[in-house]
Amino acid sequence: MENCIEQVNSPEDLKKLNYSELLEYCDGLRAFIMETVQHTGGHLASSLGAIELTVALHYVFDCPTDKILWDVGHQAYAHKIITGRADRFAELRANGGISGFPRLTESKYDAFTMGHSSTSLSVGLGYARARDCRNENHEVVSVIGDGAFSGGMAFEALNDIGAAQTKMVIVLNDNKMSISKNVGAMSQYLSKLRLSKRYSHLKYTVKKGLMGIPLFGHHIYKALDKTKDGLKSLMQNNKMFEQMGIKYFGPIDGHNLANLVSVFKHVKGEKGPVLIHIITEKGKGDPVAQSDPSKFHGIQPLGAERENTFSSVLSRFLCAEAEKDESIVAITAAMSDGTGLTEFGRLFPKRCYDVGIAEQHAVTLAAGLAVGGLKPYFAVYSTFLQRGFDQILHDVCLNNLGVTFVIDRAGAVGADGVTHQGIYDLSYLGIIPNLTILAPRNGVELERMLRWSLTYRYPLAIRYPKSYTQDGECADITYGKWEILKQSKSKIFILAVGGRAIDAAMPIADVHLVNARFIKPLDTEYLDSINREGNCILTIEDNALAGGFGQSVLTYLHSKGLRAQVQAIGFPDVFLEDYSIEHSLESADISTQGILKHLKNF
Repeated sequence: MENCIEQVNSPEDLKKLNYSELLEYCDGLRAFIMETVQHTGGHLASSLGAIELTVALHYVFDCPTDKILWDVGHQAYAHKIITGRADRFAELRANGGISGFPRLTESKYDAFTMGHSSTSLSVGLGYARARDCRNENHEVVSVIGDGAFSGGMAFEALNDIGAAQTKMVIVLNDNKMSISKNVGAMSQYLSKLRLSKRYSHLKYTVKKGLMGIPLFGHHIYKALDKTKDGLKSLMQNNKMFEQMGIKYFGPIDGHNLANLVSVFKHVKGEKGPVLIHIITEKGKGDPVAQSDPSKFHGIQPLGAERENTFSSVLSRFLCAEAEKDESIVAITAAMSDGTGLTEFGRLFPKRCYDVGIAEQHAVTLAAGLAVGGLKPYFAVYSTFLQRGFDQILHDVCLNNLGVTFVIDRAGAVGADGVTHQGIYDLSYLGIIPNLTILAPRNGVELERMLRWSLTYRYPLAIRYPKSYTQDGECADITYGKWEILKQSKSKIFILAVGGRAIDAAMPIADVHLVNARFIKPLDTEYLDSINREGNCILTIEDNALAGGFGQSVLTYLHSKGLRAQVQAIGFPDVFLEDYSIEHSLESADISTQGILKHLKNF
């Protein structure tokens, strides 16, 4: 296996292999990825399903001159190995190693930094238009999964691509999955197209037979090809893409290397946009991953400890309360497993709405549910909620509606890296009127906050990281009031947001320690009481400093006439390039030693 991998260090090396060697290399890639990812963790099932696709693309196209764009980037491990990063693959998703996603700064073969879904078509069209404006001659290939294809941004791009008729290749990698099982009308449409394989097979058989007729076969086929729309309509009645001006090829077996190479070579001669619809199996080659591709979408390294997760607290709470209150409904954007809504969906299928990868729609759907008299909870990762900012502001908060956003994976996220950091939500949510923002320090406090939310009828956001480290008693939730955890005779007051900050500050003796559970509104009564000459206030948050909790505290105290000294701990104004949560927190001084260092400055 190792010799097979070592002989290919670039796409040029790949092109030297014959067909049997290419098949052997595909097997080697699968084995290499499975062996490595069980130690590093990562997106296993997606990459295993895209092996033949990746090999065929690099065999036919000339990357990096030709641009290959991997939507989301979950499936890009084989691409990284082919393009010379096999020797660094053991350090996947680790500091000093390589990203789990394509990165512009990592390799000339990575045409764009990916991580969020439904972007590859827009980026691809931009590349293609730039090529045409500069009178260049290269191919642009956008690979997008059927899950990402359900995102609204993909439809916006398709609309533009079809109208512009710009030459580019779209590869629709259809594995019937995003992270959870796909939902929605587009998924149903693609299911119909999968059933139309008989049309593709018939077309190939007819062409092969006619082209074998001496002298006249070619002319007969050309005449028949002009009527193919009628034949296709009879066979499948699915012409959405061609009606948009995008030539459709497929469905094609995405694990048949010869067919993939053949169709990719063919479409290089097309003058306008084409879409190649391939069918793949997520987790291909690993029977366990194939049997449960959702579970093996992203895996932890061997030996990783199971964590107490906030999402499991949410799951237990919503399931229990929904039994008693029929107005409770839940929304997910293709993330039911990660956010803890799987069991809720099983128990209350008519009250759990998976909208696919469509966060903007999810937010405004929640607004409609709320104004219609229901109690919606939208469970979403912090990094993905960014996509619904306008809808939060305009549709939920402007109308002051009782939507609860339960924001998972807030703060530093570790291995998923820069594209998934959840360190901006306090900053972009904090500027929105009518929105209340809370952060629990542990699972017990999250349960208290969720129970309090049942009777709160206005916009609410509760943000937390994936896991918590401790449980214990906590004070009841009173609107706008913080919890005093430690008191002393000291003039140092530490205002900590969330469990990570509190855990870091707890060992420090002779300070006042406050659980700043309400980020918005601030506990202004408490702030007024400590805003005195000689007092020192230190804020700590697992969030960017710019626009965060610390700045809110400082702004308020300035408005009242600042008397105390104030310092803030949080992430600086740079993108967080880090694959370790512990290292991320330490680098931002969200640690006991970091806090002590700041206290010396008072």
